[in-house]
Amino acid sequence: MGVRLRTTLTATAAVAAALCLASIALFAALDSSLTASTKELAANDAKEQMRVLKAESGPGHAGDGKGMVPPLEKGAVPPGGEGPLPGSAAIGEDDGLPVPDEAVLVVRRTFETEDGPVTVFGKASKAPALAAMTTLRNLLIPGVPALLAVVALFTWLAVGRVLHPVSAIRAKVADITAHGLHERVPEPDTRDEIAALARTVNATLDRLQTSVDAQRQFVADAAHELRSPLAILRTRLELARPAEKPLATAALDDVARLQSLSADLLLLARLDAGEPLPRAEELDLAQVVAEEAVRKRPRPDVHVYLDLTPDLLLHGSADQLRRLVANLVDNAVRHASTSVHVTLTAPGDHAVLDVVDDGPGIPPEHRAIVFDRFTRLDHARTRDTGGSGLGLPIARDIARAHGGTLQVVPHSPGARLRAVFPLSGRSVAYPLGDLAVRAPSRTRLTTTRPDAGHSTS
Repeated sequence: MGVRLRTTLTATAAVAAALCLASIALFAALDSSLTASTKELAANDAKEQMRVLKAESGPGHAGDGKGMVPPLEKGAVPPGGEGPLPGSAAIGEDDGLPVPDEAVLVVRRTFETEDGPVTVFGKASKAPALAAMTTLRNLLIPGVPALLAVVALFTWLAVGRVLHPVSAIRAKVADITAHGLHERVPEPDTRDEIAALARTVNATLDRLQTSVDAQRQFVADAAHELRSPLAILRTRLELARPAEKPLATAALDDVARLQSLSADLLLLARLDAGEPLPRAEELDLAQVVAEEAVRKRPRPDVHVYLDLTPDLLLHGSADQLRRLVANLVDNAVRHASTSVHVTLTAPGDHAVLDVVDDGPGIPPEHRAIVFDRFTRLDHARTRDTGGSGLGLPIARDIARAHGGTLQVVPHSPGARLRAVFPLSGRSVAYPLGDLAVRAPSRTRLTTTRPDAGHSTS
């Protein structure tokens, strides 16, 4: 339950409780006031009856000699009786109850006369009081829910207006990635806690960007500085004397791995920095894939099969795209049992590159972490021929730099890695998911690696 909904419900419940208590108090106060007014009217009626009796009877004839007024109407005490007439409701000098089936209030008043005390019963209609209570009830029954609805609406709108900057901040923070630390959250013009939150987030992003930039610069500088010493070391090892050749050969392998690692780190630093694509041009993606996929690799027992759709024009860097294809095919060959299939299709406005091997595959729980840097699965370590755990992260960053995506697609047996690129003239990368490959009729190029003894057609 969101803050907006919780606040609205809390405010509405509080107002509802307050209105219920106020309504009960209002009903009680109004009933008490109307009852007192009705009693006062009945008492005045008793006084008026006594005045009329005195005026009509004259002196000495105000009563019947027994302290009772002769029956004038319903509610008076009968002559010689000890109580009110049947149907009256006199219960005391100042109390009264409505006569059954009639909305009247009867009160008893005792007056001192020359002939002794005389009791008179006065009455007043309770209709005005009942009408007032009914009117109040008819107003409160629909009015309270309507007022609660208004309170809920205004609370919802007010809280939404207050939380709108928070939503903007959240959306912006969600969009900021390691490649977009230069972006900042919007700061509202208000001088409240939300504006302070936005300023704090932006200050944190400033510090984070400074730290990340320093780290990237360090990696780039270290990788760049390592290139010259490694090249010199490689040259000296290659010029080793014949007696030192076995040792030099093993050392050359290590130097080659160090050179490859330094080159990978330098490329990652450039990709992280968001540098423009080097020598970007419009190129035929099928040609780039074919040239790189058929390159000779350490495992001649693994056959690489190509099924490519030609004339797929893509705007990008040929060097980086070759690196992407090389990393994907190298990874597939390293883990394959017997074969690797490279497929390039064009469903819709995008080019789809699939690299499939028949190896052990990638477990579902590892399909995300394989793109983390320096990550290698346990089953890959026993047969790793020099992988540093940077091949797939570099391939993913290259795909993103070209407006595309790279992901692991469920496949059995083996693993399927899919890269999707927008073709020239397009802008948005194909969404993630298991994209169905349904290309239109096209010319097929099917080939295997020539070094494996297979023909190319």
